[in-house]
Amino acid sequence: MYISIIIPAYNEEERLKITLDKVHAYLNNKGYQYEVIVIDDGSTDKTEEVILASSLYKAGRMKFLKNTKNKGKGFSVRRGILTAKGERILFTDADLSTPIEELDKLLSCLGSGYDIAIGSRSIEGADVKVHQPFYREYMGKFFNILVQTFALKGFVDTQCGFKLFRQHVIKDILTLLKIDGFAFDVEMLYLAQKRGYKIKEIPVIWINSPKSRVNPIIDSWSMFVELLSIKRLHAQD
Repeated sequence: MYISIIIPAYNEEERLKITLDKVHAYLNNKGYQYEVIVIDDGSTDKTEEVILASSLYKAGRMKFLKNTKNKGKGFSVRRGILTAKGERILFTDADLSTPIEELDKLLSCLGSGYDIAIGSRSIEGADVKVHQPFYREYMGKFFNILVQTFALKGFVDTQCGFKLFRQHVIKDILTLLKIDGFAFDVEMLYLAQKRGYKIKEIPVIWINSPKSRVNPIIDSWSMFVELLSIKRLHAQD
């Protein structure tokens, strides 16, 4: 198995069909073995029905996992990683704000010797075709200042939901991961950097989806609390 693609989904009945169709079409044009792992994070809408009706599922190229209740994006991604068999493991957002075709850039990066390649909306070469509302962009930039201050230096955009890992790297840090919410990205990168893995930030295309599942008040506060806990949680790791 060359690559596993992990997609966490929570109440994504409106957007997920298009995402799964695009991923299937992209992967079918490649000459390597792949699997897609979709985790329904306790959705209360018709997300499960959309997943089971998808061409990927019907073709037998998808693993479907379901959380009995909403556990968080970090929890769901970890669950997907546990079952992943690919030499390369990508996780991407259910809205596919970064087009799946951008995976070629990240695979090339790992091919040149890096252990982790992360998509970035904020470095030179990135192409933001549809911007987030101004207040979300401002909050994202402020959060990155907090990331640099309290946890992880050297990266401009840690929250773009498009990250690729060598299997042995992500499996190495998997048992250490503790954060269930949105700041799990920072925790992953913090541990990887601490262990000396080579990480590269790659400029990608970004097309903002207007139906974000992130609550600008509640989730931002939770991310801040999680961020402050990272060094404490991993003081001995």
